[in-house]
Amino acid sequence: MAPPPADDGDQSLAVTVQPVAGLGDVPRDDWDRLANPPGAEFDPFLSWDFLEALEASGCVGAETGWEARHLLARDAMDKLVGAVPLYVKSHSMGEYVFDHAWADAYERAGGRYYPKLLTAIPFSPVTGRRILADSPALRQALTRTCCDLATRWGVSGWHVNFPGEAEADELHASGLLPRLDRQYIWSNRGYRDYDDFLADLSSRKRKALRKERAAAQDGLTIEHLTGEQLCPEHWDVFYACYQETGARKWGYPYLNRDFFDRLHQRLADRVLLVMAKKDGRYIAAALNLIGSHALYGRYWGKLEDHPFLHFELCYHQAIDAAMARGLQRVEAGAQGEHKLARGYRPQPVRSAHFITNEGFRNAVVQYLDQERAAVATEIQLQDADSPFRKDQPR
Repeated sequence: MAPPPADDGDQSLAVTVQPVAGLGDVPRDDWDRLANPPGAEFDPFLSWDFLEALEASGCVGAETGWEARHLLARDAMDKLVGAVPLYVKSHSMGEYVFDHAWADAYERAGGRYYPKLLTAIPFSPVTGRRILADSPALRQALTRTCCDLATRWGVSGWHVNFPGEAEADELHASGLLPRLDRQYIWSNRGYRDYDDFLADLSSRKRKALRKERAAAQDGLTIEHLTGEQLCPEHWDVFYACYQETGARKWGYPYLNRDFFDRLHQRLADRVLLVMAKKDGRYIAAALNLIGSHALYGRYWGKLEDHPFLHFELCYHQAIDAAMARGLQRVEAGAQGEHKLARGYRPQPVRSAHFITNEGFRNAVVQYLDQERAAVATEIQLQDADSPFRKDQPR
């Protein structure tokens, strides 16, 4: 399904709101002024460089089921004052907020769940800003516009994945249905080094992690590479590792080599590759992006097996890197209860959902009420069973 052409400005607002079919039509500086305003936490995933690289490389587009229809709000002087990253989705892959059961139920009842509208960062379960505007009134107006478009375009709904807590509350106040999930996030409590972090854990857990790291590093050299340190050889190895993991886990990798080339060209200083070398040959790699407050672990892969290598490159080395850079947290992606034993604590993450069909909406409301309670209980139980000493503050 293709939405109407981008010529339907909302005249009820003090601004004109129109969709565009890609960030190539939006000046880089205009987008980034909204996505990463001065004084706010820098989010590399919201940057024009990242999102447009997905489009220009063909990873995002109608052919892949991610048709861009970003909303732009301009004032009377034609200045960009608000924006919403928006996609028409023909499936639910690459989102990490799982609504496949909703799609099955909707279609068994005779409806068409796809296409749907989605506001998210493609292939990236990272919490951040989603309705990009300084003014609460404009954010509310953009939210209403997205709901109106879902109805006018005849799609099943509009979904907002991984907004921050305050923004999720705003979306709920505007009538979207709140959903709760959890991720495992490491928080830096002012640790000087890894041993300082281990001191917060129980004696048994400290010993287990020291033993795990020693086994993982045995016979290997670990390198942290960023900016000008990165060269084509490193990306060749990483991409081979990424394809191996993608083929094994998802059936096919979401991202192509062109995207990673563009990532290197545009955001090399925000990239951290953690690579393992054995006998002079790289055997594994993990890709992270560096924000102003967080290290974001994204993809990893290996070319040969080695004990505990996944845990070392993706979790322990990420903690080392975050402490070295004075970052507040490590976000290592969706799912993965094995992160708990390595000092990553369960934290709530959110999404918000507008369902156009009233009957189906009522059913989703009941489901979400039960799911939120269950998730909140699981977070409490998992945190109570964390490896941290019981005398440590929660």
